[in-house]
Amino acid sequence: MVSLHELESMEELEKVWEETRERPVLLFKHSTTCPLSARAIHEYQSFLQSTTKDISAYMVKVIEQRPISNKIEQLTEVRHHSPQILLVKNKNVLWHTSHTKITTKNIDRAFERADI
Repeated sequence: MVSLHELESMEELEKVWEETRERPVLLFKHSTTCPLSARAIHEYQSFLQSTTKDISAYMVKVIEQRPISNKIEQLTEVRHHSPQILLVKNKNVLWHTSHTKITTKNIDRAFERADI
């Protein structure tokens, strides 16, 4: 089981960005006011509970932490959506998706395609 950590500062994001050099990182952009995001985070958490992969998992609340969300968009060059999930390794986005496409099955497939 992989623990989910909430990003609450730019310093934390900078450390996570560097961490992608060591292991794959999942970044989840969560809107606390969106029903789709509530469903998507449930799927994300289900994946994290079942995986045995050596990964790190993070979440940013996009309304409460808008500057962090914006910085993720800048670093990854992936247009912002929420909910949104990104798989990052070596500071490169290997896969991303949003909204109803965030499922445990699709996250698993992303790791298979990335050969992780």
